[in-house]
Amino acid sequence: MSPGDLQLRQQRLLIRSAELRLQLNADLQRLQGPAAVADQVKLGLLWLYQNPQWPAAVLVLLLVLKPKRALVWAGKLWWLWKSVRLARHWRSRLLTYMAPR
Repeated sequence: MSPGDLQLRQQRLLIRSAELRLQLNADLQRLQGPAAVADQVKLGLLWLYQNPQWPAAVLVLLLVLKPKRALVWAGKLWWLWKSVRLARHWRSRLLTYMAPR
């Protein structure tokens, strides 16, 4: 290869690199919205874990005001809680199984 060919190849690679950086930036911009929503959900769940008295108080209030509806929702929440625990267990087992040895 001649020096001119190498210089041309270098310029093309630099242009391609700049294009890829711009594309990556655009892709990251599109992900900022969903990532912000996920962050808010995570913060909300963290707050619930740190302040369990508030969901319990709401459940007690519903139990007093509308007992049938509260019992239905309590059953749904119980099922959700058990499902999350089971999913975590499966995830930990899967990660243990897939861990490099």
